[in-house]
Amino acid sequence: MAKDTEKLIRQLSLISYLMAERRPVTALEIRRDVEGYSGMNEDAFARRFYADRAELESLGIQLTVEKPADGVAEQENYSLRPENFHLPAIAFSDSELASLQFALTLLDGEFAYAEPLRLALQQISWGRPSPLNSPEQGSIALGVTASAGGHDLSQRLAKIETAIFRNKTITFAYYTMERDTVGARKVDPYHLLFQGGQFYLLGRSHERDAIRVFRLSRIRGKVAYATKAEHDFKRPTDFDPRSYATRADWQFGESVGEAEVWISERIAWQVERHFGRFGSIRPAEDGSGDMVFTTEYASVRQLAAWALRLGEHVRILAPTELVREVAERVEQLHERHTGDELDLAAPVAPSEADEVPEVATSKRETAIRPERFARLVTLASILIQAGRANERLQFTEVCEALQVSDAELREDVNVLNVVNFGGGSYVLYAEVHDDGTIEVDPEPYSDNFARPARLLPVEAKALVAAIDLIGDHLPEGALNSAREKIVAALGADPMEQGLQVASGAGDDSKIARVVSRAIAESHQLRLEYYKANEDEFSERVVEPYALINGREGWYVASYDPAREAVRHFRLDRVKTAEVLEGSFAPRPEVDPAADVVGWPSTGIVEASRVARVWISPERARWSREQRRVAQELADGSLIVELPYKGTDWLVREVLAEAGDAAVISPPEARDAVRGAVDRLRLAVR
Repeated sequence: MAKDTEKLIRQLSLISYLMAERRPVTALEIRRDVEGYSGMNEDAFARRFYADRAELESLGIQLTVEKPADGVAEQENYSLRPENFHLPAIAFSDSELASLQFALTLLDGEFAYAEPLRLALQQISWGRPSPLNSPEQGSIALGVTASAGGHDLSQRLAKIETAIFRNKTITFAYYTMERDTVGARKVDPYHLLFQGGQFYLLGRSHERDAIRVFRLSRIRGKVAYATKAEHDFKRPTDFDPRSYATRADWQFGESVGEAEVWISERIAWQVERHFGRFGSIRPAEDGSGDMVFTTEYASVRQLAAWALRLGEHVRILAPTELVREVAERVEQLHERHTGDELDLAAPVAPSEADEVPEVATSKRETAIRPERFARLVTLASILIQAGRANERLQFTEVCEALQVSDAELREDVNVLNVVNFGGGSYVLYAEVHDDGTIEVDPEPYSDNFARPARLLPVEAKALVAAIDLIGDHLPEGALNSAREKIVAALGADPMEQGLQVASGAGDDSKIARVVSRAIAESHQLRLEYYKANEDEFSERVVEPYALINGREGWYVASYDPAREAVRHFRLDRVKTAEVLEGSFAPRPEVDPAADVVGWPSTGIVEASRVARVWISPERARWSREQRRVAQELADGSLIVELPYKGTDWLVREVLAEAGDAAVISPPEARDAVRGAVDRLRLAVR
């Protein structure tokens, strides 16, 4: 029998024994009565029992230890309180359970934590109709699902997740974008962050003796453990992962100053809603309705890029060196768009940069598998429930529910069949029959596993991460209220224990609630919408069908009767939303989420035009990660291809490169950038 299987039988039998005895027991009694310990000598038992206690504690299962007055370890008494093993009952409403089920439906197979999420939903819905069997909703679709994206990244994510859980130092080779070098890294991994479609590792770098952020897609090769020790470090108690998820792009790194930014009245509402949390906003002193945004910054370039993207509606006021930097970048943009052509270096032969990066395509390609311990306690409760109801389970249905293979389920059943309370009292006996059914005979003391166990850390993280990924975008805020109940039952927020999903956009929750109510009730929706391309507001009355998340934020997919077509409106551009009294009959021909695997997840829209854009040598490495490279040039610069529909969108993309990009073709796009730069030159003077 494999050592891991022996350990699981031993740990489950220890839990069974302690809960069946319902009294404190000595180490001597445990060694004598618990499956797996009886054949050990004193030293071996002491080591194994200590290791098992430590591992159960890391799983959230805390044994109570009563120490004698004289401190003799051999006389310690051990017990396991039911509340330290069982999950408290959670009073979910029907809408909350339906919303949780819908979260799994959306994420199943496309979420790096889909399998532990499935187990978590089995546990928290105990005593209620399983949300896994509920009818689907249709008010939301996901373009960004927090999938690992490719085999290599999945392997790294799984290894890092385990290292965080076990407090193991890891080593890997890392590509540093700023220096364009690959070097060895030794890191104590503290936390995972999913932001902007990417997974990041937060941890202490041994080379810098400081907290650093590592993008998983820039790790090269395999991730390995640094030592063979059971644990290598303890995460500092003052480490706060939330600070890393609440920074703007220009705030990553050590702060170098505080900027004052003028915001025109026209977009002040938008900046306040989406960027106000990154600083403070006050009215301009001239009483014009304009605003002044004060924000700390670590990267001059990133702050300049943000300001330039917003065009003449934003102007840096202070400090002087930042004002000068932005002005210089505007002049650089002007020089590179003066004349009909850009002077380019000679092209070089195509390289591997032209290759399309690996993308996960399998519905089954999930990165994180839950600890087998979690699977076994969930399976035990499923089997016991069926046995007490005198029902046979379908073998294939159990495999599907737990996402395990035929061989894995048979092995799990065999393990549970030997878990016992000592003295020949077993938890259950399950037999797999030739007709594809499982017959279960639960033992009288099986009550201890009949109720659901506490969520293990990876299950809790999966559950809350799934809720945070979808956010407050369902009717009545059902996911948010479910999250509050889950955190209350767990006693801690899993967001602080290893994984955090950060919102890439601002706070559109109020708009989302209005929109989701209109969708649920099939009511028309009036939108006051800011069209950034034309820099104007418009009023739209639409039939809303679904909310969709994408790389740039959330959208409401609607049918616009005035244009007789499906349209997607970005929530961050909706100034106000109102549910109208007039309802509509859903149009069977409308499938608003039909293209959810297209532009929402890739950012690439179907378009009739493609722009060729030059990227400077200084920014070429970053563009290689994000853009399709058409040509490498001898001086290290690139030519990339950008599909686009609206010229104004393309102009904003080029301005956001802060002088490091220039349009080569088509001529009208080059002219449009030149015009935008001329307006900026007037604004910064």
